[in-house]
Amino acid sequence: MFDADLTLPSFAKINWSLRVLGKRADGLHELHTVFQTITLHDNLHFSLREDERLSLSCDAPGIPVDERNLVHRAGMALSERYRIRRGADVHLEKRIPAEGGLGGGSSNAAVALLGLAHLWKIQTTRDVLLEIGAGLGADVPFFFTGGTALGTGLGTSVVPLEEVSAKHLLVITPDARVSTQDAYKQLKARALTKDDGDIILSISRAGVPFTDSLPYGLYNDFERVVVRSGSEIERAKNALLKAGARGALLAGSGSSVFGIFDEREGRERACEALRGEKGWRIFPCETLARVEYYRALGQCAAPLESAFL
Repeated sequence: MFDADLTLPSFAKINWSLRVLGKRADGLHELHTVFQTITLHDNLHFSLREDERLSLSCDAPGIPVDERNLVHRAGMALSERYRIRRGADVHLEKRIPAEGGLGGGSSNAAVALLGLAHLWKIQTTRDVLLEIGAGLGADVPFFFTGGTALGTGLGTSVVPLEEVSAKHLLVITPDARVSTQDAYKQLKARALTKDDGDIILSISRAGVPFTDSLPYGLYNDFERVVVRSGSEIERAKNALLKAGARGALLAGSGSSVFGIFDEREGRERACEALRGEKGWRIFPCETLARVEYYRALGQCAAPLESAFL
């Protein structure tokens, strides 16, 4: 059954580990990262139109609703790929902070592809979605896997890992702006190539350096340049640890940090203690396993499920 109106959650992600291995010959960066979906989410509302126009609206000020938005670009890419002559109204209900390192825009793009494919009755495949998604952004392909997963290369090569056991999280996005492009420049990752252009680094997916014994698996190369002494981001991270988190980390390459709590009650006490901080957006949430992720996407996850479940 296909619906003329559809609403889907668009979940955020964190990175348990994020290593920038160096710069490639094409100027892009080689990554080794462990992704994790979390329950913090936006909502995307889809409705069929009678014409062929793709219209995007958003409840959050400052979010572009034209071709600068990955949702719009995802819809146009899907329409062009399958030569669709149908339109849609898409409304983005935004809760994931923009530029927070939580993958909100990438998640929105992936969910837009799934939702519009369902709305337009496209019989697509995970491989096609991965191809389109990789052309939109490095984190987009992860959201066709979800749960706990390893990302290599540009981050677009994604394979599922054994799920991390459920964790209680507290995400803080302080009033601080972080440019991913500037963060890469400041990191000054060593080149991955010799003078003759041959790649000198190979990556094996065997023996992933990550275990469930958190916080010992937590690592983010961007902390060296983003979490500066005296910054709001450093203050947020330290506040999480002081409030009882057994580990805290920069969430990606943006401004958000997350803390891990053993018990929900401890997380709630920390949440109450930190709510008075001016300019901090605070989100209590949980890790989201792959099966839960697909269940939340319902029938729209059908092109993905056969690969993993």
